[in-house]
Amino acid sequence: MDTDLNGKVAIVTGGSRGIGKAIASELASAGAKVMITSRKAEVCEEAVKEITEETGGDLAFEAGNAGRIEDIERAVQATLSTFGSVDILINNAATNPYAGPTIDVDVPRWDKTIEVNLTGPLLWSQKCWNLWMKENGGNIVNISSVGGLSTNPILGPYDITKAALIHLTMQLAAELAPGVRVNAIAPGLIKTDFAKALWEGGQGDIVAQSYPLKRLGETQDIASAALYLASESSGWMTGQTLVLDGGGLVSFNNLS
Repeated sequence: MDTDLNGKVAIVTGGSRGIGKAIASELASAGAKVMITSRKAEVCEEAVKEITEETGGDLAFEAGNAGRIEDIERAVQATLSTFGSVDILINNAATNPYAGPTIDVDVPRWDKTIEVNLTGPLLWSQKCWNLWMKENGGNIVNISSVGGLSTNPILGPYDITKAALIHLTMQLAAELAPGVRVNAIAPGLIKTDFAKALWEGGQGDIVAQSYPLKRLGETQDIASAALYLASESSGWMTGQTLVLDGGGLVSFNNLS
């Protein structure tokens, strides 16, 4: 497979930990120059240091809120100033401030979830398109969730934004072709700090046993898929969503 990213520049939102950090490391290992961004500068700085030591890659960071237009503008401009292009955008940053029935969600937390998980990816895509990809081409990968393909008693608002992100992926793929490809990944339960409440204390073992592949996902599972979508290995693919969930959606436990 052609996964060589030498000469390419990538932005990874939410790139300082978890899935985003693993993706940043994978892209750097493949030769890309990588700009990571997340809210806390000190965490970004530490992530850049660790990934650089591991991969020998060329990385930088620009801290900011992934759903705030002025921070997005600053980060994209910083990427262009530092590396000279924006060839790959990984929309990974997400938030989940509410757990409970969707019918009871308060407006501030509903708005926050939409701002980061849905409006953010659109704004990042707009900015990268207008400042670079429209004239030079590029590649966008959105990190959705398997939750966007089903329902959940306590994660409704989060899952609704992830379902909308899947549709946004298809819409932008149709609009931005042929110069820009847009695809998505829908992970199942991944062992990250973000999802810790869902797998710690033995709960993860129970979930894993319900998956045909009998294990939870690791960040590397998603990073490998992101590299595939960001590279020419997937050069005839756009508007699609890769489901990586250990077979959870096809499990007999989930079929009525």
